[in-house]
Amino acid sequence: MSTTRATGCPECDGRLTADGDETVCEGCGLVVSTDRLDRGPEWRSFEDDDRNPARCGAPLTRSRHDRGLSTEIGRDGRGKNRKWSRLRRQHRRTQIRSKRERNQVYGFTEIRRLMGALELPDRIRDQSCSLFESAQSEDLLRGRSIEGFASAAVYAACRVAGVSRTTDEILDAAKATAAEHRAAYDAMNRELGLPVSAAEPAEFVARFASELDLGQAVRRRARELAEAAVESGHANGRNPGGVAAGALYLAARREGETVTQAEAADVADVTAVTVRTTYQALQD
Repeated sequence: MSTTRATGCPECDGRLTADGDETVCEGCGLVVSTDRLDRGPEWRSFEDDDRNPARCGAPLTRSRHDRGLSTEIGRDGRGKNRKWSRLRRQHRRTQIRSKRERNQVYGFTEIRRLMGALELPDRIRDQSCSLFESAQSEDLLRGRSIEGFASAAVYAACRVAGVSRTTDEILDAAKATAAEHRAAYDAMNRELGLPVSAAEPAEFVARFASELDLGQAVRRRARELAEAAVESGHANGRNPGGVAAGALYLAARREGETVTQAEAADVADVTAVTVRTTYQALQD
């Protein structure tokens, strides 16, 4: 919206008009002055309205016991190291006020470590932390391993979200033993009523195909073979990753792409015998 100033142009004494951040002469076009100041609000709103004046700080996250609202005493490097080290130590101690929070910090730290090791997205991290917190609220951690519940929460979150990760893949990266993981997952599934179903072999096809560098035609045929294995009952009681690897091996042979049974078994973390058994059953 343009406004007119009372003073004239210093060159031709013409009429000045302020338009946006510039003041120009209507007669000769001289730019008399510019105003680069942003006179809007100092905060940024990511909502559809102006009711959220948040302008600083990291977003809230469920992956930390305090939702990411904690503060830290920084380091300025200007001396008084002993004094500030003592203050930082006391400040850290006040951030964890109970054994429950200490266990939660340790569990969330283990979950974040597993996220990096397994290359899982943030939505799985937040869901895993939420499941761990629910298990703690139901007093399921008493007498059980915190590492076991961390790995079980990650596995359960993957199952609920349909992200293909096997138990062996979780345990390879986790600090928990197989027994601790199984006990924690059973307790969570029983007490929290997790909405999970049996893992389908087709869920693993895309990831295994990417690791084997196989084409789209092989992926489509392997998915059809994996679904056929479920319908025929061959996948019942078998490792879904092994069934997916066998389906990929057969699909690659039919599409003329090169992949060995050992390579297919390696990406699925199963033996070549498992791949060969699935391959022969699907071929029949």
